[in-house]
Amino acid sequence: MTAIPVTGLLAEFAAQTPGDAIPAPVRQRAAALTLDLLGSVVRAGHEPGSTDCLMAVLADLDLDRPGPARVPGLARGHAPATAALVIGMLGHTLDFDDTHAASSLHPSAPVVAAAFAAGQAAGASGAEVLSAIVIGYEVCCRLGNALDPAAHYARGFHPTATAGTFGAAAAAGRLWGLGADAMAAAFGVAGSQAAGSLQFLANGAWNKRWQVGQAAMNAVLAAALARRGFVGAAAPIEGKAGFLHAYTDGADPAVAVANLGTDWETLKIGVKPYPSCRYTHAALDGLAALRATRPAADFLAVEVGLHRNGIKLTADPIDKARRARSVVDGQFSMPFTAAVMIDQGAFGWDDFARLGDPALDALADRVRVVRDATLEAAPHPFGARLRVTFPDGVVERHIPDPSGEPATFPDAAARRAKFMALAEPVLGAGAADLAALIEGLDDVPDLRAALSRLC
Repeated sequence: MTAIPVTGLLAEFAAQTPGDAIPAPVRQRAAALTLDLLGSVVRAGHEPGSTDCLMAVLADLDLDRPGPARVPGLARGHAPATAALVIGMLGHTLDFDDTHAASSLHPSAPVVAAAFAAGQAAGASGAEVLSAIVIGYEVCCRLGNALDPAAHYARGFHPTATAGTFGAAAAAGRLWGLGADAMAAAFGVAGSQAAGSLQFLANGAWNKRWQVGQAAMNAVLAAALARRGFVGAAAPIEGKAGFLHAYTDGADPAVAVANLGTDWETLKIGVKPYPSCRYTHAALDGLAALRATRPAADFLAVEVGLHRNGIKLTADPIDKARRARSVVDGQFSMPFTAAVMIDQGAFGWDDFARLGDPALDALADRVRVVRDATLEAAPHPFGARLRVTFPDGVVERHIPDPSGEPATFPDAAARRAKFMALAEPVLGAGAADLAALIEGLDDVPDLRAALSRLC
């Protein structure tokens, strides 16, 4: 690889970019993405399973002591590292959080978690937190692009947790006032903490959500160490044993810094209409459109063509995917999610209660998933091809991009509706107040004080 000082260039960008140099549309998109994430945080904080386990362990280890950083939806403050862990893990638990298609990662869960934790501890304004979120998005998405997502996945890594650690460190470090050298040191520490394995797919494990929270927590720790003068590894990104060498076989360092500060990856982040792996969404959109005109009984056979990464995540092995029994397995099952859509014409978080439903199992058996190599030449990997057999013939559809991508980004009303559907059952009337706060984040004088009044 060409010797490009990626670490230094990203550190300077993270530490030195003025908030007013971030264009207004970029800031507005970051606020919209933050709102999208926090709906998942609020809802997941009151769902059984991994959340109960996490909270019990924090108490067991005396890590739940009161602190300055509130987790939206939980009526208390935590220490910054703990808050980052909790927000990041909750934000990724529902698998309803945003996606940056080119890098195939979910930037908000690690980045917003670190920014909300460090920002509240620092007494930062909403505008300062929003700037840090944008910087964090740019760092992790650019590193995700530079990794070559297909190669990174092929090595068994989960990019949200690996590249996400660097983006989260950039966000936290900025809020704690790190200069470029200290920011580079924070990246040096983050490079030793960047971890995330796809092995969770073997048994529907909770590792996926944990490792994203861990990325946010590790990033806060990395920034805190750098603030105190800790000496981090030099060149942790481009070095001989650095991130772009050790974690992929296809890195392109130039991609990480090309047009830095002028071409904003933040505007390329899309949001999810369904709480499942993004690779399932284009097919679900197509099935929803067909289901609107045909009854479920007419769907005799469904062939879904996906990118090879989509097959690895949602249909391998196919027999296991057809019999998803845990929430994580369901989130990563093209047959299960397709069966729900065929059966009822819609798919949302509460539908995971139908795992094991014989009617869905029967529909899942009709779903076949194949590799479509044409999708691998597309600008984004999340498209799908459908071939559905009906009693009166076969219908084929090509869905190049799932809904919620930048070209079909939901409007303010749709964004608010998704947030309220998740948060209102938990917060009641307070959900609307929290939504208004985040939508106007740029004008909030003190985020910690504002959150303490609401949640």
